[in-house]
Amino acid sequence: MNKEELHSYISESKGNESNICQICAIRDEEIVYEDSWRGFKADDPVNVNSVTKGVMAILAGIAADTGAIKSLDEKVINFFPDYQVKRGEKTIYDVTIKHLLTMTAPYKGKSEPWKKVCTSEDWTKAALDFLGGRSGITGEFKYATLGIQILAGIIERATGEKCIDFANRYLFVPMGIPEHTIHGDSSKEDQFDFFMNKGPRKNEWYSDPQDTVTAGWGLCASGRDLAKIGSMVLNEGVYGGTHIVSAEWIRQMLTPYQKLGERFGFMEYGYLWYKPYENKEVYAAIGDSGNIIYVNKEKNVSVGVTGTFKPRIFDRVEFIEKKVLPLIV
Repeated sequence: MNKEELHSYISESKGNESNICQICAIRDEEIVYEDSWRGFKADDPVNVNSVTKGVMAILAGIAADTGAIKSLDEKVINFFPDYQVKRGEKTIYDVTIKHLLTMTAPYKGKSEPWKKVCTSEDWTKAALDFLGGRSGITGEFKYATLGIQILAGIIERATGEKCIDFANRYLFVPMGIPEHTIHGDSSKEDQFDFFMNKGPRKNEWYSDPQDTVTAGWGLCASGRDLAKIGSMVLNEGVYGGTHIVSAEWIRQMLTPYQKLGERFGFMEYGYLWYKPYENKEVYAAIGDSGNIIYVNKEKNVSVGVTGTFKPRIFDRVEFIEKKVLPLIV
């Protein structure tokens, strides 16, 4: 399949590829393949859903590199001295930043309290309300999109600036990614539109009423932006000659700490990044609707794919390896 055939294949798809907006592949910081579909231009931002978590892991690394976060073993609660712990709750005092990054933090209840958190005035503090529980620290993997909201609060408390400003200053602008603004509105109707609208968005990041970004979802970026971030990860924290984050952090971030179950395709998990194969140097930040930053160290290539809302599409690793890599490797 050549590039023209791939373009037609995605254009005519009625299946998993029918929502793809953009694909961009970078090798040695040069774009080696780029295309777009469904009325999107190459630089149009898309809500990349949980790929946002992978970006948050990088921001946490920058905060650690600058000394704002002194250790991943720091207790989460120490960053929120103004937070009133619920009566009888003890486990919360033992939760560390590393627990958040590896998705081993414990939470109360069987499901995430989306309505409670996303209708509150402060989503970080609302997320703290369900951190902890009677079982204590078990080390069990518990995927929690709302829990990662606490990480945004930690970065803001540690650095003394809003997470959006920190991201612009240390990640986006130095990499030639457009400066982002907070989304602003967070009403129920707006949240629904943000997920479901199939048109291009602005260079924005969803936010709560405190102007704190949503850490588990809501970053808007193009396929080119995602591929750039992947290229920086591939290059051990360097992009365009600029050191974005330390090589040591990239190594820690990509190191597997958990072996996941069937729901997550038996992949391994680092700091909010996936390792799809035990025996390959392939890593990914993955979001719903097939949004992905794909990094292949063996092929020296990074790929960004964006897609508008479509249920039951989780990762595009296989698609990239079967359809995109043959065009460029």
